[in-house]
Amino acid sequence: MARMIRSSAMTLALGCILLGLSALVLFAAPLWYAWQGTIREGRAEILQADSQRLTDVYRHDGVDGLKSFIDARIRMQIAGDRILLLTDAARQPIAGNLAAWPDVPTRPGDYRVPVAIGDRGTGDHGTQVALVHVAQLGSYNLLVGRDNRLFAPLEQRFWYGLAGAVTVLSIAGLMIGIITRRALMTRVDSIRQTISAIIHGDLKHRLPTHLRDDELNTLSLTINGMLDQIEQLVHGVRNVSNSIAHDLRTPLAELRSRLEGLATIRPSSEETFVEIDAAVADVDRVIRIFDALLRLAEIDAGLRRSGFVSVDITELAATAVEFYEPAAELLGITLTIDSDRPSPVPGDPILLAQALSNLIDNALKYTPERGNIAVSVRSRPAGAVQIAVTDNGPGIRESEKAKVVERFYRGDASRGTPGAGLGLSLVQAVAKLHGSSLELIDCDPGLHAVITLAVGPSAVESKSEINAPLTAPPPITASVTAPI
Repeated sequence: MARMIRSSAMTLALGCILLGLSALVLFAAPLWYAWQGTIREGRAEILQADSQRLTDVYRHDGVDGLKSFIDARIRMQIAGDRILLLTDAARQPIAGNLAAWPDVPTRPGDYRVPVAIGDRGTGDHGTQVALVHVAQLGSYNLLVGRDNRLFAPLEQRFWYGLAGAVTVLSIAGLMIGIITRRALMTRVDSIRQTISAIIHGDLKHRLPTHLRDDELNTLSLTINGMLDQIEQLVHGVRNVSNSIAHDLRTPLAELRSRLEGLATIRPSSEETFVEIDAAVADVDRVIRIFDALLRLAEIDAGLRRSGFVSVDITELAATAVEFYEPAAELLGITLTIDSDRPSPVPGDPILLAQALSNLIDNALKYTPERGNIAVSVRSRPAGAVQIAVTDNGPGIRESEKAKVVERFYRGDASRGTPGAGLGLSLVQAVAKLHGSSLELIDCDPGLHAVITLAVGPSAVESKSEINAPLTAPPPITASVTAPI
């Protein structure tokens, strides 16, 4: 019982009951006041009308005619309904249904006093509160009154109705609270069971949803979206961990094998230095993997937004193409650039240079001899800039396009090429940081990789050097000699 009272549904129901009672009181109070005022004014008008009628009878028929008129009216009415009393100057009763003049001044006016109702000589019918009107007819005093108990049944019905409304409102509120609590507890129990299963490791469980778009259903949909993201991240971390262990095992095993061979065979100095150089290369490969992962972590956390400056994309692309031209010539590949000189856009020049280097390096790996690689920089609406790298290599199968941006993923075509499967992952992360995404479009043959840099508040979080000129990006050298 205590648990039910402490539940949020019952608390809400009790709050609604109190609110309803408050509204009922606020509605009844002015209604009661207005009703009382109307009744009081109506009684006063009736008394004044009766007094005026009796005054007219006195003026027309004299005191005897008025006495006869009052006696006739008393015989016609229900006892206590109308109060009439005519006295002389000494307040001795002449006609009426009061045995004596009540404790009321003789001067004209309206008064509210207790009076003893009863015919003179027949006994008293009880004391009650009445509203009376006093008038003077020459030397005579006239008192005209009405019993206040006439409207008592109406007042009782008003209070009975108000009490009934309070009772119905309270019972209805409690019933609604109980029903609401049961409905909520049913939904909450299903949510609790699902979350309990997730806590115990079953990440595939999801909260139940319904067709009706209520608040709990909206909450369930939001939580399910969060669970999808958590499951994706957990699987991503698991896959990344497995991939790191797999990709680091080979260079570390080779490094150990070389060092063990040097310690065992103890070759000549020249052979020793060759093995040392190979060991250094293995260590550099491991360092490059960790550097790439650290950069991806910084990008995912949004920490690199603080490095946004105004970047001339044409100059950045030209620098990258110029740096890669010797490598392209050695492979017999034509590398060109085309730009319509768009305006500078906010961005991180180091990350953009790394992303462009990865795209060009990726194109160089798969473009055949005498092939073509075209880098283009184009203006787009709203001040956006589009960077594209197009080659005429084998391209990427449609089924692999969503996978190639995953970390450490390497397709069948890349098994014999150097790298750790982080290049396009970094490009995708850089594009996302700049409010865009990496689009991979088939050229049949070849691949068209596109990044669109948007201009907006989300992309502009620059430091004071927002208009600083862009110099040659340092990471390009590392990207050429050691692609990731």
